[in-house]
Amino acid sequence: MKPATEAPAFQPLYRQIKTLITRSLVSGEWRPGEPIPSEVELAGRYSVSQGTVRKAVGELAEERLLVRQQGKGTFVASYAGERSQFPFLRITPDAGPLQELTAELLDLQRVRDPVSAPVLGLAATSGIYVLTRILALNGRPACYEEVRLPAARFKGLTRAVVEQHECMLYSMYETRFGVRMLHAEECVRAVPAPREVAGALHVPLGLPLLQIERIAYTYGREPSELRRCYCDTREHHYRNAITG
Repeated sequence: MKPATEAPAFQPLYRQIKTLITRSLVSGEWRPGEPIPSEVELAGRYSVSQGTVRKAVGELAEERLLVRQQGKGTFVASYAGERSQFPFLRITPDAGPLQELTAELLDLQRVRDPVSAPVLGLAATSGIYVLTRILALNGRPACYEEVRLPAARFKGLTRAVVEQHECMLYSMYETRFGVRMLHAEECVRAVPAPREVAGALHVPLGLPLLQIERIAYTYGREPSELRRCYCDTREHHYRNAITG
């Protein structure tokens, strides 16, 4: 296979190889947590030098799509097995470190949501799973979340499946459905606590909460999760590291 026929000719050769490797990740040829072929094997597959493959793999590792393990090889990055199953969570306690993070499933329904569907790249009549849960930080309920997922991508999602994974969604997405969330975009604002949220978090109705709306994307920048999170910031705050 000649890489020049697979990607625009003006791209550096290693970028063409990077594109081809990414396509294999998108197609599910190599799933999260699994090893990819060695650099020698990939060089033979794409008819390029091992150094070209190494540079392509290096960029994918920097972007956290791949993980290099000394003496073992290169693996598709995975949230499964990581200590934190909440990679995009930016809420942390005001006093002391975050030592314990747990999730409790409240409800799971399949609905039609013509407002949310276009955000997920779906037709207005498409099925959507709506999952609600409570996040507790260091044993204290802190966040109420509504998570919307394309039903076609997450076929077979049930309460039993969620609870089997202890409501750890990103690990469940990968191991059960082969979907890895790579990055997310957020919109943050202050809102009064709605009745259902106030009841679930045991806070006064109308208490100012931090609302975080997030769209998470998988390979190919495909929106695969829409999440609305209501956070009680009386003992917690939003923290994010920004690099230039």
